[in-house]
Formats: sequence, C-alpha cells, structure tokens
Amino acid sequence: MARPGTSPEPSQSGGDPPAPQHVAIIMDGNGRWAKAKGLPRTAGHERGVEALRRTVEAAGDLGIRYLTVFSFSTENWRRPAAEVNTLFALLKAYVQRDLARLKQDGVRVRVIGQRAGLPLDIAELVDRAESETADNSKFHLTIAFNYGARNEIIRAASAYARAVAAGEVSGDLTDDAFEAYLDTRDLPDPDLLIRTSGEYRISNFLLWQAAYAELLFVDVLWPDFNRAHLESAISRFHERERRFGAVAPGAT
Repeated sequence: MARPGTSPEPSQSGGDPPAPQHVAIIMDGNGRWAKAKGLPRTAGHERGVEALRRTVEAAGDLGIRYLTVFSFSTENWRRPAAEVNTLFALLKAYVQRDLARLKQDGVRVRVIGQRAGLPLDIAELVDRAESETADNSKFHLTIAFNYGARNEIIRAASAYARAVAAGEVSGDLTDDAFEAYLDTRDLPDPDLLIRTSGEYRISNFLLWQAAYAELLFVDVLWPDFNRAHLESAISRFHERERRFGAVAPGAT
C-alpha cells in the first residue's frame, strides 16, 4: 500500500497540477434531496446512482486513478426494510447495466465490506463484477457496501491474530503488516475524502486509511453532484499544504 507522502501519478492535463491519486466520497444527501422535491426516499437513491455514473466518468477524465465510494454502511441496516431493499436493488441494477462498459473501459471494480449477510444474488453479482474486471488497471472503482471501518479493523485484527496463532506471521505488528489484512490492502491511501450534503463527519468510513487524507465537506446533496463539483474539490485540494507530520520546507 502506498504510504502518506507518496507522490500521485501525473495528471492527464499537461501542465496542470496532478490530480489526487485516490479520492474517496461519502455519498450523502439522497433522502434530503428527495424530501425537498416531495419525492419518496427511493427516488433520491435512484438519482444518486446517476450521480455515481457521472462521477466515475469525470474522475477518469480528470486523472484520478482510484475512486472509493461509501454506498451502504453496516449501520444502514437500521433503516426501513423497504429502503434497504431498494439500496440492494440499485447496486444490482448498477452492476448489471454498467459492468460490460466498465470492463471495456479498463475499470477494475472492488467491493469492500462484509459479504456475510448479503442476499445471495447480491453476493454472487459482487463476485462476478470483481472477477470479470480483475485484470483491469486503468481506473479503480471501489464500492464500500455493507461496510464499516470499525468492523473492518476488528476483522483485520482477528485475522492477524489467527495468523500469529498458526505461526504464519510473527507477533511484531507493524503498519504494513496490519494493512495486509484490511479490505483495502491493494489500494493506496486516499489523498482526498469528500462528504456531500454539508454534514461534518466521516461516519465510520476508512478510519485507518484516511489518517492523512485531506477532508472536504461540501453543501451539495449527492444526487446533484457533478463534474464541476469534483473539479472544484480538486482545486481546493491543491490549496492544501500536505506535510504528513513533517515541517514544511523553509519553515522556521
């Protein structure tokens, strides 16, 4: 895994500053978008899928190589059953509709989170999306579904403890050793974490990985998020000074 301070890959836009290599997004505000328009919450989630399509396309165009989105959290099971079923159906519809195009466009799809407890058809579709795009490397789309960062860390710690007990690894735990057991073990840490809808929290998303991410909270509701918003987020990212705990060159 790329550690903090790793330089992002060059942007596709010549002399412009390089885009952040990895952008993570908490896609929030679907329900409020629907309520403001007098529509059922399911309509907000449906429009949120369209926003995801726009964002995946824009991210690739802007030179971002890794995009991770928070789609369904372990806490979302507390929502009404009809809404949970809608979220499952939308994931299924997105993969079924877009998988062939994503595969053709060189997109590698990963789904992180717990597989246990997912409906069988959803679990099988997730496995299919991952296996059919496993050889792609042009763009990396990671969907956090049935995901919670605390749960991820607990699962990683449990797996590491089992490996130690089996004599597969030593008991000398390091960052790199532990990260090998995280769901994101093949991904660089996010450079920029965006949350839409104006909320100022990260809601149990990528707690380990976002230790040095730049955080950006925007007022736009997720169904309205578009390329211009992503471009603005990248511009604001470039305004930040990233020191990763060190002192800036020339500082006194």
